[in-house]
Amino acid sequence: QVHLVESGGGSVQAGGSLRLSCAASGYTGDSYCMAWFRQAPGNEREGVAAIGTTDRPAYAESVKGRFTISKDNAKNTITLEMTDLKPEDTAMYYCVATPAWIRSDLLLRATSYIDWGQGTQVTVSS
Repeated sequence: QVHLVESGGGSVQAGGSLRLSCAASGYTGDSYCMAWFRQAPGNEREGVAAIGTTDRPAYAESVKGRFTISKDNAKNTITLEMTDLKPEDTAMYYCVATPAWIRSDLLLRATSYIDWGQGTQVTVSS
C-alpha cells in the first residue's frame, strides 16, 4: 500500500520562501513519477511541478523560475523549494505519485496520477 506524507507547509509573507517535502512509502525502485498539485478554494486543481522517471522536471508557467522540484530516489522523497512566494500561491498543496512512466506533456495532468497525499496548506500574505 502506498502512502504519501507531505510536510513543510505554513504561512509566509509575500516574497518569502517555503520548502515542501513528501515521503513516499510503498514504491520500489525509481520507476515512478511524482508531482505537486495545488488547489485554492473555488479554483480547479492545478499541476505545479512534476518530475518523471528521467528526473527531468516540468513546471507550471506561473511558478517557473520561482519553484524547484527535486527527487531523491534512494529515500523515495520529493522536495519543492518555493521562493518569491505570492499571495496567489496560497492553496492546499498535494503530493502525488504513480508507479509508471508519464509522457512529458502529461506530467502536470491530475489524471496521470493514482496516489494522492492528504495535502499541506500554504498561505502567503501580502
